Amino acid sequence: MMARETYLALLRGINVGGNNIIPMAKLVESFTRLGFASVQTLIASGNVVFQAPRTDLRKLEQTIERRLTTDFAYDATVVVKSHAEIDAIIAGLPKAWQRPSAAYRYYVIFLRHGIDRAELVDELAPKAGVESLTYCPGVLFWQAKISALSRSSVARLTQRKIYADVTMRNLNTTKKLAALMATTASRGP
Repeated sequence: MMARETYLALLRGINVGGNNIIPMAKLVESFTRLGFASVQTLIASGNVVFQAPRTDLRKLEQTIERRLTTDFAYDATVVVKSHAEIDAIIAGLPKAWQRPSAAYRYYVIFLRHGIDRAELVDELAPKAGVESLTYCPGVLFWQAKISALSRSSVARLTQRKIYADVTMRNLNTTKKLAALMATTASRGP
């Protein structure tokens, strides 16, 4: 039997602003038809935890994107992370994030492999006193003052070319996804 791995697929741009509406039960069906096991979703924003044979993550992204594009008639973009990658991301959370302040928002910006590089921090030019941006392989950790979000340079990510290659989740959702992956992995295939 092939070794199985627990993966997280983060879908970009579904169930947001009335666009690309995909019921989670239908999403689970699509992943199951691909032969994946233990398929589970978390909230309706396109977070899917599943098990599949160990494979190249880029190939897995392409396989999922083709299936979703066919099944739901939209141009699917997916970021896939392994259980080990998510564990490393959680371990890499900035120290200041251990005790979040109500004055800030905390986001994890997941990067597709083609743009995964530390230089993004300089390219996005976070504004001192407004926000901080920290690179960890596979993600950027973005912390921004709620009172100063309108002055944020990172908030303007939607106007940049790389926006098509990222997907963002808040800190709480990211932690919940890591916990779901750990539970799924511990149950086995």
